[in-house]
Amino acid sequence: MKGKKQVVQARLLEKNPRAVFVPCGAHTLNLVLADATKSSRDAVGFFGHLQKVYTFFSGGTQRWSILRSHVDLTVKSWSDTRRESRLQSVHAVRYQAAQIRDALLEARQSLSEPIAKVEAQALAEEVGSYRFLICCIVWNDILTTGNQVNKLLLSASMQLDVAIDLIATAKTSLTQYRASGFAAAQTTAKDLCEEMNIEAVLVQKRLRNTKRQFTYEATDEPLADACLEVTFFNVVVDAALNSLEERFDTMQNVKDNFGVLLNFNNVTTMSRDTLKNQCADLEKMLSKTGESDICGAEMAEEILNLPSVPPKITVMQLLEILHEKQIQELYPNLSFFESFSKLKLVKTHLCSTMGQERLSGLALISINRELSQQISYEAIIDDFASKKSRRVHLK
Repeated sequence: MKGKKQVVQARLLEKNPRAVFVPCGAHTLNLVLADATKSSRDAVGFFGHLQKVYTFFSGGTQRWSILRSHVDLTVKSWSDTRRESRLQSVHAVRYQAAQIRDALLEARQSLSEPIAKVEAQALAEEVGSYRFLICCIVWNDILTTGNQVNKLLLSASMQLDVAIDLIATAKTSLTQYRASGFAAAQTTAKDLCEEMNIEAVLVQKRLRNTKRQFTYEATDEPLADACLEVTFFNVVVDAALNSLEERFDTMQNVKDNFGVLLNFNNVTTMSRDTLKNQCADLEKMLSKTGESDICGAEMAEEILNLPSVPPKITVMQLLEILHEKQIQELYPNLSFFESFSKLKLVKTHLCSTMGQERLSGLALISINRELSQQISYEAIIDDFASKKSRRVHLK
């Protein structure tokens, strides 16, 4: 969605080079977590096993009944577009690891299919492993922090400056978590191992990093934990922090350019010269070939002559007041600013289960609306029906 050379941003800039792109905070945070999940081999393997647990139990009513007899919260499937599903899928295992392992062991004894028995045994060993438990605890902590911020960013009244502050808070939390999170995860994972009566050791004998090869036996617990911290924990948290910094640079740039509009309490207390200079800079940024969307000097006067407004008012609330009082014509430069979200036009709350492929396809159709209106949907339906029709007519 953010592509500068193609897709939404490029299409809009082609029609209006002065259209300012502001990334969706909640969607960008989702991409940050997606970057982190792909940063480590242990992270990729963890989510693969997590999905296998769901797939195994959802593969039959007998398996699901066995799971329900052991847990209060059933396991959930992983989704790339449903942000909260990630936390739900991890949360169900994080706080019910022992119960899920017992369900897998019971399934191994109860099921008659040989393949299902082998799969249940392998998953039970994985869920009860020290490495899996540490990964589960770490991801639950990271996703919980991200989910709390994400819910606030999804608010309809969310403002850019508040969103940036929330992202800064999330970054601070991740930085603090990097310093002490792994030690806390070790302690919790060992407690879970004791609960399940298993030994808290890493069964993997060999790990690689970019520079050299670590080799250890299962009894070399300190070295094994150090390797896991380097190859998994540090990599994942650093990837999240770096992606957070990179993806939200655009939002910070927009805040710097439009700062004069984000907080009118500060604007009304600043000096006249400072206000005029900021409005002039904004006019320059929105100019091309000698033409500008606004007049900086006039906008400064409009801000200075605003009617009485409530304290701590946002720019959207100000626009609503101008429209309610029907005086937007008196403030043409302030009334000029509007924003919209192409993503929210496509992915509404009624389409919360939409997959990534379908979401991208509908977004492209929405972007290329003029072209899509020329398509004959009846012809597409007929073509689809002909490909799916029976080749031999049954009598």
